Amino acid sequence: MSLADHRQSFKNNIPQSNPQEEQASHPIGMTEQSIEKFGETDVPLSDSDIHCLTIIGQIEGHMVLPPQNKTTKYEHIIPQLVAAEQSKDIKGLLLILNTVGGDVEAGLAIAEMVASMSKPTVSLVLGGGHSIGVPIAVSCDYTFIAETATMTIHPIRLTGMVIGVPQSFEYLEKMQERVIRFVVQHSHISESVFRKLMLNTGELARDIGTTVVGRDAVAYGLVDEIGGLGQAIRKLRELMQQNASVWNPTIATDGVMQQ
Repeated sequence: MSLADHRQSFKNNIPQSNPQEEQASHPIGMTEQSIEKFGETDVPLSDSDIHCLTIIGQIEGHMVLPPQNKTTKYEHIIPQLVAAEQSKDIKGLLLILNTVGGDVEAGLAIAEMVASMSKPTVSLVLGGGHSIGVPIAVSCDYTFIAETATMTIHPIRLTGMVIGVPQSFEYLEKMQERVIRFVVQHSHISESVFRKLMLNTGELARDIGTTVVGRDAVAYGLVDEIGGLGQAIRKLRELMQQNASVWNPTIATDGVMQQ
């Protein structure tokens, strides 16, 4: 065997590195892949005690939407809520919304899980929190909305085949009552005002309902406060501190145990 053959054989035996595999194994590479796939970072990779969860595009339910649609899949959101609730490192949840709405049952499932969390939660509506995004927004302990953001309140719609019998409309009304009851229970808006906004026929050109802009949402009692990211994080920190004081009683100056 010639010297050139020995050199070529030696080169062939050297393990070649794969840049894609190296990037995937690196923590930053893993984070980038997670952001690309799910739109957020994994809970354990960040040193922050706040977990940020985004609800964007259309909320996808039991039916898979076309690939050109920007969607939030509820089967991705629910496990993350469970992980955040169980994590000892996560002390609060920041929920950011810019959604056009979507599947009613999937949206209500997310809203119910957020509302049932034992850790402090704060939501921030940016751009829009429309349709079923309204219950998700108000499911948190405190809700902010950007001054230019909007929330569209309208009756529930059905897609696909609808059987023209009274039972179909009774079922639709029951679903609508679930949304109304949840929003009223988790915000400061009255049921009569919310129904009036939902059934308004004089504002939307091709639909029934009302588009509520930032300050109007606060005035109606649907949202707590106008604000942005900084205000939302400060409020969440405040709630986290209050929650920590409840779970860790301190002794007052007069020697009486307080909680």
